[in-house]
Amino acid sequence: MNVILLGFPGAGKGTQAKVLEGKYGFVHISTGDLIRKEVASKSELGERLSEIIKNGSLVSDEIVTEILIKNLNGKTQNIVFDGFPRTLRQAESLDNYLREQGKKIDEVVLIELPEEEVLKRLTSRRVCKLCGAIYNIYSEDFKDFCVKCGGQLITRSDDTLQSAKRRLDVFREETKPLLSYYGSTIGVKKIDGGKTIEEVSSSIAEVLKL
Repeated sequence: MNVILLGFPGAGKGTQAKVLEGKYGFVHISTGDLIRKEVASKSELGERLSEIIKNGSLVSDEIVTEILIKNLNGKTQNIVFDGFPRTLRQAESLDNYLREQGKKIDEVVLIELPEEEVLKRLTSRRVCKLCGAIYNIYSEDFKDFCVKCGGQLITRSDDTLQSAKRRLDVFREETKPLLSYYGSTIGVKKIDGGKTIEEVSSSIAEVLKL
């Protein structure tokens, strides 16, 4: 089963994708992680990507799709796509790629969350510089270091308030049409992302019949 998780930035797609990976054996593909990896490499492409991210804009469809397919490395089954596709062009490219491999997208899940909560989550998010673990400063058990590896917690450049607002604008303009695209074919399952991580995970497992 190939699954796409949709939702505002900060809605919890990455967290839930990791649950699907760890509990059900899905291959977690996060274009955000792939792009950050490229940026960290300091390559020419990485430097260009860095400037785009700082402006709160999205990377071009062509570049994202190229990075994605390269990192899929032939994998076409039991994948959970986190942060991809973000535009209709990306969705069509993914459909074409999977179709060539005799595969398809089986389920699309939308994690819904009010915009005010999304902004709060994005601007309060901290990421471990070493292992990439994600934390929220409003969590009761929050510490100023990574409890998994002891690494330094940082604020990503795309998690500032200005950048966060721009990301929401881009989502409304470019990503929201995907709901109609998939809604008219395989359908979109909607999940309340305002519940606890465990409750959201349970809801996703239920709609995916896992």
